[in-house]
This record gives sequence, structure tokens and C-alpha cells, in this order.
Amino acid sequence: MNTPLVEQIMTRDPAIVAPNDPIRVAIEQMQAHGCRRLPVVENAKLVGIVTDRDLRRATNSPFVLRERWYDEFLLDQITVRACMSINPITVTPRTPIIEAAKLMRSRKIGGLPVVDGDYLVGIVTETDLLNYLIRLLETQT
Repeated sequence: MNTPLVEQIMTRDPAIVAPNDPIRVAIEQMQAHGCRRLPVVENAKLVGIVTDRDLRRATNSPFVLRERWYDEFLLDQITVRACMSINPITVTPRTPIIEAAKLMRSRKIGGLPVVDGDYLVGIVTETDLLNYLIRLLETQT
């Protein structure tokens, strides 16, 4: 039996943002694509990752009451670069699925950009892994 590889389950051509995009763009991308993380790409190369949690931290403080206009201002003025994680943990398309799953579990992360060199080719997420598990279990019944 061949070792199942990330390229078999990854999401190809995922939604992305650029580091200089306002966080409003990242929020809109996540909503439009139903995802919780976005690879950050500059000059076609992966430079970071931003999650919904990163964006919430950048815009919300439980200690500060603000007016609506200020929230709108923040969405347009804070860039993705200000809240993204740089040098994210990545895998390649040829990484065994089990290695990617173990890496996500040990690092407590919900997704891994898939790169070929420095270039983003996809993303593998918890959802991709769960869908794979479901397919495996369905073939056994």
C-alpha cells in the first residue's frame, strides 16, 4: 500500500492575502471562503499565515470601549503584516498525511501551508484531515 501524501487531500489554490492588505480584506476573504486561516503571499512566495484569532486580537480589546467609526478605521488601517505569523510551519505535497497530522497535533495548529520551495501550492487543514478519515472509515464498512 502506498503512503498517502498531503497532495491527495490538500486544498489547492487556497484563498490568500498580501501582507499590506488591510485586515478588512482578510476578514472578507475568510467569510467568503468559509475558512479560518489564510496564507500570506508576497511576490508569489509564502511569507506568513494569518488566522481568525490573529484578526480578533488585532481589532478587539475587552478593556477599551470604542465607537463604531473607530472599529471601521482599524479594519482599514491595520495591515495583515501587523498581525500575521511569519515563517509558518509548512509541509510539501510529498509529505505523508500522517506526518502532517502529527505536526498539527503536536504544534496545536489547525492548518499547514503546502509549499513547493517557497511557493504556495495549497493548504492542508483539520477539515481536510477529517474528510480523509471519513473516507477511510466509510470504505471499511
